[in-house]
Amino acid sequence: MAQKQEEAPIKAYLGSDATFKGTLSFDGTVRVDGKFEGQVNTNDTFIVGETGEINADVAAGTIICKGIMRGTIIATNKIEMHPSGRIVGNVQTPAIKIELGAVLDGNCSMTERDSKKTINLVKDEKK
Repeated sequence: MAQKQEEAPIKAYLGSDATFKGTLSFDGTVRVDGKFEGQVNTNDTFIVGETGEINADVAAGTIICKGIMRGTIIATNKIEMHPSGRIVGNVQTPAIKIELGAVLDGNCSMTERDSKKTINLVKDEKK
């Protein structure tokens, strides 16, 4: 029986006992269960595991938060916050899913999605 695959295979992993400071740029899916400080830049998926602690400005396609994230968080696709997840900082994303128990302590901006729809409606009306 084939299983439904919800997440792409992980291309890089930072374990729970690891600490890293710097800039992380990648293609594919990366999971961090350790401590990371700096910047993250990708168009793909960034996963913060249950033991992960991120102190960084993050720009990614999809962000899955199961641990702690502090900083400015920008997702071009979506953000998923699981019950153990906590984000402290400003968030910008077109879609966000916050499960019961997750904490978002900061501002959330979803206006990018609305402005694109407005532009499309205006274009359609002019045709």
